[in-house]
Amino acid sequence: MDPGAEGGRRAAGGLLLRRTAPSWETGPGAGKSFRDGNRYMGVDGEADTEFLTLERELSLLFRRARAGQRELARAVHPRLEPAAYGLLVRLIEGGPQRATDLAAYMGVGKATISRQLGGMGELGLIDRTADPADRRASLLRVTPLGAERVAAVAAARRGVYVRRLADWDRRDVGELARLLGRLNGVLTDPD
Repeated sequence: MDPGAEGGRRAAGGLLLRRTAPSWETGPGAGKSFRDGNRYMGVDGEADTEFLTLERELSLLFRRARAGQRELARAVHPRLEPAAYGLLVRLIEGGPQRATDLAAYMGVGKATISRQLGGMGELGLIDRTADPADRRASLLRVTPLGAERVAAVAAARRGVYVRRLADWDRRDVGELARLLGRLNGVLTDPD
């Protein structure tokens, strides 16, 4: 598809940079130009370099995170799907829960969650138990084997962070964690 036909151009990483605000956008900046020469503009008319830089850095971080998730999943079990690693972590953090609740939290459909949970069950990483609130339903929980493997992988991952950020001031590490938490909160909240 021609990027010009979409009202923008592709930047590094394949991100579409729009010349005008999307038609669904409302509010003070709706429809205003985002481009002035070679500079992309914010709704207030100022160069929006901070947001372009943020977008570029987050795109790179997400690509690296996806690759890292594949490695983490393989470290838990060679046949574990990358997305299933996140399910294991969620079950450890959130405790036993129904498949429908897990699917809603992860933003995936029933078919996807069923396939991933089935694979994790076959690998001995999760099991099912009757839901005491509704005996017709079942709760998923991480097995001791699953918890042990995820804990080992998480400890190794934290070790990598410690080594790679060894030159950072601890306050900077804390500030990064705080800002990422704030960003995650904003991105989680519905508009």
